[in-house]
Amino acid sequence: MMKMYKLMFFSTTMMSTLISISSYTWLGMWIGLEMNLLSIIPIINNKNILSSEASIKYFITQALASTIVMMSIIVMMWKLNFYSNFEMKNNTMMIMNSGLLLKMGMAPFHFWFPEVLEGLNWNNCLLMLTWQKITPMVLLMYNTEFSLYFSIVIIFSMVISSMMSINQMSIRKLMAFSSINHMGWMLSGMIMEKTVWMIYFLIYAIITINISIMMKNIYYLNQLFPKLNISYSMKMFFMLNFLSLSGVPPFLGFLPKWLVIQTMIENNMFMLSIIMIMFTLIMIFVYIRIAMSSLILKNNQMNWTLKLNLKNNSIIISMMNFFLLTSLILITIMLNMI
Repeated sequence: MMKMYKLMFFSTTMMSTLISISSYTWLGMWIGLEMNLLSIIPIINNKNILSSEASIKYFITQALASTIVMMSIIVMMWKLNFYSNFEMKNNTMMIMNSGLLLKMGMAPFHFWFPEVLEGLNWNNCLLMLTWQKITPMVLLMYNTEFSLYFSIVIIFSMVISSMMSINQMSIRKLMAFSSINHMGWMLSGMIMEKTVWMIYFLIYAIITINISIMMKNIYYLNQLFPKLNISYSMKMFFMLNFLSLSGVPPFLGFLPKWLVIQTMIENNMFMLSIIMIMFTLIMIFVYIRIAMSSLILKNNQMNWTLKLNLKNNSIIISMMNFFLLTSLILITIMLNMI
């Protein structure tokens, strides 16, 4: 049962996102960002050492990002009134974009993101991985023009996420680096076509919600395998969801990457698309290694701190997995019928 004050702050978090993305002015956008920051801190702070440390790290980083965004707004409004210098405007917009990228935890401004997620429970991790990405991404959408700066950011996201996810034992950190990798794909899709970003984000959010439901009280790989050995259906669902998150073709997670690659090729972005595909293959290797280990290994030794509760969520998990695993086939049939 969610506490009353957390319910109030949760509703304020939702409302602040809507304020930011529907604002007509940069100042209204900034007010929505600040409301979001002040609302999310009480939600992620669960009165233990890890969550308190994570909330402090998150507050300091977000305050720095908000300061950068506000400074760029002031400079842009002040300079454009006098000079209307095109180069000055581009530099100021690049600074603002850097602040927004820092807010969403995208490489090379990612240093806080895995550390914050490591101290949160799965409900708060889900909030960080999905809802908290909406405001910075929509605000980036307002002023994105393809440039060398965004190309470097996308390549950094691909390289850092793929390299750091190798030999990662924490599932929360693995999901954080996976989010950085997916944000690189989302940013490239957003620059080319806004609808592609919306489809990508929606599918990514659905898959992340599904994995977070299955990961209840499971935070490390050595805790994961004993849980999966209890239920073979859960083991199969987990493996297929990880493959869907990686973007392997038969599953729904392949659809948004397919759309992004097709859009980039239509816009003659061959080199960047090849780099993205190459480093995403490393992420796919990490996912497949975990998925195959969970399928093959059978370890009957239970972790004494492990709490297992599969009965309450089994129907929800089964329905969501059926939807995820059959959606690509259904979408393909629908497109052929149109």
